[in-house]
Amino acid sequence: MPTPFNQSVIEEFRANGGKVGGPFEGGDLLLLTTTGARSGKETTTPLGHVRHGAALLVIGSNLGAPHHPDWYHNLLAHPVVRVELGTRTFQALAVPARGARREELFAHAVKAAPGYADYQARTTRLLPVVTLECAEPEGWEAPREITTLAGKLMEVHTWLRGQLRQVKAETDAHFTARAAHRGPGTPPVPGLGLQIRQRCLAFCQALEFHHTSEDAHLFPGIARYHPHLTDTFARLAAEHRTVARIQGELAALLADIGITDPERFRAELERMSSALNAHLDHEEEQLLPLLADVPWPPTAPPAQPLDPTD
Repeated sequence: MPTPFNQSVIEEFRANGGKVGGPFEGGDLLLLTTTGARSGKETTTPLGHVRHGAALLVIGSNLGAPHHPDWYHNLLAHPVVRVELGTRTFQALAVPARGARREELFAHAVKAAPGYADYQARTTRLLPVVTLECAEPEGWEAPREITTLAGKLMEVHTWLRGQLRQVKAETDAHFTARAAHRGPGTPPVPGLGLQIRQRCLAFCQALEFHHTSEDAHLFPGIARYHPHLTDTFARLAAEHRTVARIQGELAALLADIGITDPERFRAELERMSSALNAHLDHEEEQLLPLLADVPWPPTAPPAQPLDPTD
């Protein structure tokens, strides 16, 4: 639960289109909603932010306290967060920076808001620097209007494919940096290990939610009107289980990405990518024609008139 002070800031932020007074007046503020690492409950926290290209930066300063803030631990367990910025709300991928990348971003944040340097001086811990990457195709710009369930399905599939491509690119960069290390000692950590972990974790959690929603709601709903597709939905559900198994195997490898064999990891990632893309292709072939005329967001059924004889 937010503190009484934070709750008052949250209410003022939402009531005034992202503008607040008091100590935050004139500052760049956002609301970050994370999922509890242990409780699984959502918590919203007002935070200052700094823009950096297409991303937003938030700093785990905790006012210079000796421990990281709770929201930081939460996003390590659940990387997909919700961001309220002005009058808009987004899903975002939270990726902590490491090594030289963290130093570069922290310097950028301090230049924009010098108070972060004061917070760092108060504690021996390294203040986390987290980038919030918009998890929607349009980024932080105005969203493209989606009017059908087919469009919504393609939006989700496009995001999943994009995340998988980025995992591959970051994996290649990680292993290239390891291979380039020369000299005694262990290879320097290029800072991508945590980034890959966050993206893989977000991808897997989003895919699991997407498949669970399809199996529990979308497929049964369509099957009621198209019983001849029962076998098709059974095949798609079986593919979901296969993809989930591959996800688990990849996650096990990911836990040891600092020491895992690069070729084995790449082979597993390629196997998963091929299986997932084939599944998405097949799902689109089967479902898009059926969903093309289904409105999105869902419309409530019209109210039934009262029967005067009742």
